Amino acid sequence: MSQAALLMDRMYRRQRHIYDATRKYYLLGRDDAISALAPLPGESVLEIGCGTGRNLVAVARRFPNAAVYGLDVSSAMLETAGAVLRRAGLDGRVKLAQGDASDFDPQALFGRAAFDRVLISYALSMIPPWRAALAQAIDVVADGGALEIVDFGDQAGLPRLLRAGLRRWLAAFDVTPRDALGDEAAALAQQCGARARAFALYRGYAVRARVDKPGPRVTLGAARAAPAWTGRSVAP
Repeated sequence: MSQAALLMDRMYRRQRHIYDATRKYYLLGRDDAISALAPLPGESVLEIGCGTGRNLVAVARRFPNAAVYGLDVSSAMLETAGAVLRRAGLDGRVKLAQGDASDFDPQALFGRAAFDRVLISYALSMIPPWRAALAQAIDVVADGGALEIVDFGDQAGLPRLLRAGLRRWLAAFDVTPRDALGDEAAALAQQCGARARAFALYRGYAVRARVDKPGPRVTLGAARAAPAWTGRSVAP
């Protein structure tokens, strides 16, 4: 087992049982990111860092004709995700696999090399090699597909004391907001001819980002799904 897997298992072995009940109050923007996936019937969706499976259930229910996959490095979280999917009656529709977000082989794990839609929800802020994970996520997006990201933002629009307190609190859970997420997504997208957009939510409390890969699936409307990165908060 990798060091990352051991760390996540230690952190969430007990927390996973109350994770969804507590995180719903401050992991903002997840459902909007899920809605923005909008896969066509028969297309595939992969969530990287799927955790307890909360988002996988939402994706599978919202898009009943999509093939849904979930990846996580923590065996403890995957155990919980499996139970959540079984209770929802969706275990037959969602395939789970254990793997490191920064280095995994989708063909070996899921039997496919790429996915039409990829989601990363509040995971990059917990992955030390987050740039490698972001690059890997873009790499497994199929031509014409898209990557949707939501995570903690730079909190630039929050009062200074509130921002400092929030940063200290997040650090206690080994969470580090990726202030350069928008710029890094744009740089990586440029390398493969893709288009990146990012925008702040709730005065920078959270950030949404999207990378659209060129190909027949991308339409003008999809490419404009999110406004260009400005560094300023916009209404959610």
